Amino acid sequence: MPEQRNALTELVRASVGSGRRMSTREFAAAAVDSESGWSPSKSLVAKIAKGEGYAVTPQLVSAIAAGLDLPREIVAAAAHLQTIGYAAEELTKGAPATVIRMLHAASDGPKAAAVAERWDAEA
Repeated sequence: MPEQRNALTELVRASVGSGRRMSTREFAAAAVDSESGWSPSKSLVAKIAKGEGYAVTPQLVSAIAAGLDLPREIVAAAAHLQTIGYAAEELTKGAPATVIRMLHAASDGPKAAAVAERWDAEA
């Protein structure tokens, strides 16, 4: 059974919103897909940060990567984890493993810590 969590939402939530590194307005201005020029609206950014429903698209992944100043492959792995999930063995290396470490560092929840520790032990 694949492991799944709201990884893309968690990445955005760690940096965007009240009391965080960027406001939703600042993030929306910085989050621009370099290929198409598309940028999420401030209201879409707020939905993502709140964990409300939203469609994950290639343009959104690229825009979030630009806004967070992260490699696109890391944000794409978070989107994959959120929408499809990964088998535990897929989370031991590369971008998926990096996402898990990043989420573990940004999270203070015991469930997230336990999952990350288990995946680290299996690696």
